Amino acid sequence: MTSSLPLLLLDVDGVLNPFAAPACPPGYTEHEFFPGEEPVRLCRAHGPWLQELATRFQIVWATAWGADANRFLAPLLQIPDLPVIHFPPIPFHPRDKLPPVIRYAGQHPLIWIDDALPPQAHAWAAKRRIPVLLIGIDPAEGLTRPVIEQSLRWADHLG
Repeated sequence: MTSSLPLLLLDVDGVLNPFAAPACPPGYTEHEFFPGEEPVRLCRAHGPWLQELATRFQIVWATAWGADANRFLAPLLQIPDLPVIHFPPIPFHPRDKLPPVIRYAGQHPLIWIDDALPPQAHAWAAKRRIPVLLIGIDPAEGLTRPVIEQSLRWADHLG
């Protein structure tokens, strides 16, 4: 990690893929990446939104997808490959994301966007001396434009 930009840690399932929606939401298309598993719902609008965020943040995959996020999602969203935080093998509890996130974050300000932020993440953020913003996402709704705007405003206040 060589960027001086703040980090934006991005989950996939529940954030880019609103898996909990009862049906595929408008603006999303379903993709069969993993035979025998639920289709993945993606919104093409997220690509330009992520490109916009990349002008203010170093975006990092913080997802159980690992490198598969670059393999499957980056081309569809028309974004470059992103760094990946390595988590334990799946299945794992959401709290198990925290130690790798803490190691990766180091002394960088960051936003962490996830649909399953555990209480331990909130406790860590509350006592962290370096700016951090945790943004919880409704896994039935996924990433929305207001979250993008909130993130951009947060970055502006850091500057």
